[in-house]
Amino acid sequence: VIPAAHLALRLAARGFAVTFVNTESVHEQTARALGVDRHRYDIFAGARASSDHKEPLDVRYELVSDGFPLGFDRSLNHDQFKEGELHVLAAHVEDLLRRLVVDPASTCLVADTFFVWPATLAKKFGVPYVSFWTEPALIFNLYYHMDLLAEHGHFNSSKGPPRKDTITYVPGVPAIEPHELMSYLQDTDATTVVHRIIFKAFDEARRADYVLCNTVEELEASTVAALRAEKPFYAVGPIGFPRGARRVVAEELRRLRRRAHPPLRMRRRRWTYIDDLNRSDPIRGQHLNHSMHCILS
Repeated sequence: VIPAAHLALRLAARGFAVTFVNTESVHEQTARALGVDRHRYDIFAGARASSDHKEPLDVRYELVSDGFPLGFDRSLNHDQFKEGELHVLAAHVEDLLRRLVVDPASTCLVADTFFVWPATLAKKFGVPYVSFWTEPALIFNLYYHMDLLAEHGHFNSSKGPPRKDTITYVPGVPAIEPHELMSYLQDTDATTVVHRIIFKAFDEARRADYVLCNTVEELEASTVAALRAEKPFYAVGPIGFPRGARRVVAEELRRLRRRAHPPLRMRRRRWTYIDDLNRSDPIRGQHLNHSMHCILS
């Protein structure tokens, strides 16, 4: 929720009309952790009220079902939940978009890269797909070139166990060791539901019209340049909240951290915004939040 909220507020502060879509499950968990009524809770209500702009921030809040009842334990039933993300969530999002997309010419769909349906739905509704990547460009680049890793035998190869020698053929990455790859690219079993989500998500990402990445171009210049040769790829990070909204949303997120999991510490991160969009014509951005979760044992 944090990176999505940052992006939504920053876009709204620049004059965009933004519809932020959260899953009913994440919304319910957040409201419960804060001790508020989930039927009335709106994460952006305080930000709208405290905006420094002459006009209130035009950021709306919508909910969508992920296909499971609210009482379903998504962490305990991890694989079943992920199968739902892979096969069921898109239908619920499509129903919502049928209501939200009134003017395709002034609409774009912004969604987390790890969703498995944005390019498909964007094409169906005739709107651009903006893939929002919240990690370094290097990570995106390695996932984007999984086919090269497989072709050379470093991942998911039919030729036998993965090679252990240095990887030197990924565009924009001079050299990287196999043990430095993301854990999912070190697995020998690439048939799990998470791997299938990754494969499908990056099939969709290859069809994105734009990619926004939470990185600083000067820190990853060669990687960003290599990705930009593939498609419009913007290093847009990092930024904070607009001044008027920063305090209100930060306070709510701190309350959530304290009340949801007191023993756990959540790492602070800074997120990003594209500064190159045409601001003369506000675009109605439909932004889908990607819910991240983990299993603790």
